[in-house]
Amino acid sequence: MATQDQPVKHAETSPHRPGAASLQVRAAVRTLLDEANVEGPVGVAVSGGADSLALAAAATATGREVHAVVVDHGLQEGSSEVAEVAAIAAHKLGVTTAKVVPVQVTGRGGLEAAARRARYAALIEALPNMPVLLGHTRDDQAETVLLGLGRGSGPRSIAGMRPIDWPWLRPLLDVPRSVTVQSCAELGVEPWQDPHNSDPSFTRVRLRSEVIPLLDDVLQGGVVGALARTAKQVREDLEALDALAEDLLSAARLPSGELDVDPLAAAHPAIRRRALRRWLLDLGARDLTEGHLRAVDELVGRWRGQGGVWLPGDLVAVRARGRVALAGSRER
Repeated sequence: MATQDQPVKHAETSPHRPGAASLQVRAAVRTLLDEANVEGPVGVAVSGGADSLALAAAATATGREVHAVVVDHGLQEGSSEVAEVAAIAAHKLGVTTAKVVPVQVTGRGGLEAAARRARYAALIEALPNMPVLLGHTRDDQAETVLLGLGRGSGPRSIAGMRPIDWPWLRPLLDVPRSVTVQSCAELGVEPWQDPHNSDPSFTRVRLRSEVIPLLDDVLQGGVVGALARTAKQVREDLEALDALAEDLLSAARLPSGELDVDPLAAAHPAIRRRALRRWLLDLGARDLTEGHLRAVDELVGRWRGQGGVWLPGDLVAVRARGRVALAGSRER
């Protein structure tokens, strides 16, 4: 994977003094770094947009080493020049190093999903063993919650993005996008305007430009904040349920890796399904749907001698002699 570093000796710290918006971004960054117990260097993903530039500036204000990475997706003409300008802007904000990493965007799931996979893989490779700050704001969180609601994929999608999801740290999830824009203005930085952010062929763009304004109009404002608060509340509930599920899984897991049916059968189905999901993922199952989980759960909660449940990857969950096992799997 090709990379290019901007020379540190050309870095210039912005002479502009931080205003209220910049101080708000700084406070959010410091708070999350403290919560995550981060003491050493950090990475920051920089696109050249207002969110990532405000984030980079706030990270440098903590006094630690900050290593910026600009991922060039190559999806637009002149993207390499845009990436170089973003790296230079990050240097002027005081980062220790800035690196441009070109990637190939290919694979399943559409352009947005493929670009996200390529970007995250590039960041992990360029910033190994280091927490990486991402510039997702409260507005991004609201869009994520709406997408989850539309897909009907359960509370995990409604819970949105987590602030701490190692190695990813998202300190701006409670900060409005308008604040990052104002922060850049205070710092004398002109952010790049990504044309994809106004392209209605992308679902997120239509949510941002059409759906959320309409909801604000109908509900008399405050929709973005309400959606972000909802995500936080659901995340807290999920963490509590997951902890109960982990206890149940520990009680049911046998030395062989199979599960004892008795403790599972006595548990609430919602907790049991979470325990089964964790068990299946630990054994290498992927792309599990709600239908898969409910079918496996019926091996415990509605047992009537039925056959095994086939899962993606040529795996099959079966029940025999009071145990549930996963055939064709290998513990990682």
